[in-house]
Amino acid sequence: MSDPAKGTFRSLAGFNYRLWAGGAIVSNVGTWMQRTAQDWVVLTQLTHNNATAMGVVMALQFAPQILLLPWTGFAADHLDRRKLLLVTQGAMGLLALGLGLLTITGLVQLWHVYLFAFLLGCATAFDSPARQTFVSDLVGEADLSNAVALNSTSFNAARMIGPAVAGTLIASVGSGWVFLINAASFAAVLASLGLLRVGELHLKDKAQRTKGSLVEGFAYVWGRPDLKAILFMLFLIGTFGLNFPIFISTMSVSVFHAGASQYGLLTSTMAIGSVAGALLAARREQPRMVFLLAGAAVFGFGFALAALMPNYWLFGLSLIVIGVSAQTVTTSTISLVQLSTEPAMRGRVMAILLAITLGGTPIGAPIVGWVADSFGPRWALGVGALAGLAAAAIVARYLMRYHHMRLLVNAGRARIVMDADAALEHA
Repeated sequence: MSDPAKGTFRSLAGFNYRLWAGGAIVSNVGTWMQRTAQDWVVLTQLTHNNATAMGVVMALQFAPQILLLPWTGFAADHLDRRKLLLVTQGAMGLLALGLGLLTITGLVQLWHVYLFAFLLGCATAFDSPARQTFVSDLVGEADLSNAVALNSTSFNAARMIGPAVAGTLIASVGSGWVFLINAASFAAVLASLGLLRVGELHLKDKAQRTKGSLVEGFAYVWGRPDLKAILFMLFLIGTFGLNFPIFISTMSVSVFHAGASQYGLLTSTMAIGSVAGALLAARREQPRMVFLLAGAAVFGFGFALAALMPNYWLFGLSLIVIGVSAQTVTTSTISLVQLSTEPAMRGRVMAILLAITLGGTPIGAPIVGWVADSFGPRWALGVGALAGLAAAAIVARYLMRYHHMRLLVNAGRARIVMDADAALEHA
């Protein structure tokens, strides 16, 4: 019998990570329930199927990733991450409670959703880099890649459950109760943070406080060709490809004329692919750039396939392909960047990475929403397809230049090869 500590779920052997994962899955289910309800409220209750309004909500929710960048990475590198997460998670729970009360009482207006989206974005801007780098405090370097992948598995398993449950609840009791349930779910992650064995955390020396710490982070990234290629790739995918609420909701409502439960089911269907992609990443010993190339290329082709699907069920199947590829890109990227970055720089580099990935949404979401409103949801999916293929081209250029990647055809079979020496030199 194989040792479970060395398998796909090996990080769960540690008490601290197991406790954190248990709290996180509950909170993640609530988060996906709220996302689904918020999208539905904006699209069907506060507007008349207006994808541009949804784009504005997404822009406000992700803009703080850029606006607060000078402070978010600094906080993740210099503050106690566990205490920082207690504050950010508590704030996010209170915001869900406020929006839920407004919705249940019938007072909610579109500007309320805009405001709460922006405030949630501010809390998330500090939460995300701290949460991503906190994983290394829980498990240490040896299991970091596995723990990152399991985190993604948890997040996307919740994506399978949350939207489907939210769709049912929206149809039966209304969106407001979904927001309140999400508020209550934050108790689980707050409890897990409070019960951690602090003495068993794998803490590193904190970075020295200097005035140019953020500039130092950008300089570090700029001196790394691999990180530059990754960030350019993520900018394209994050700006024009990761606008799933717009893509799925507009196709569901405008093209297939589906209801709330069917919309939730589509989001959950996509999560099947995301969970599969995360579990595949968890099985790998080390992430590699070639996985990013494959993931970005399949991401682009998956969007093209989704744009052509003639009915609801075939569109749902195409979302599984997009889910696998998106998770391959994001999970491999987070693991690769953290493992190849000096511990004292991780918070700032992860803040820059997340700011570029999610901070591009304020640019891309309104554009994608406008394309969906003006030309139709299928054309909006075409924008995502182009973004994925362009991202794959950026990674391919890096691998050809620094790893001497080339395509060889032998006996009618094609395969990609790279110079081993070059790969070692620039890994």
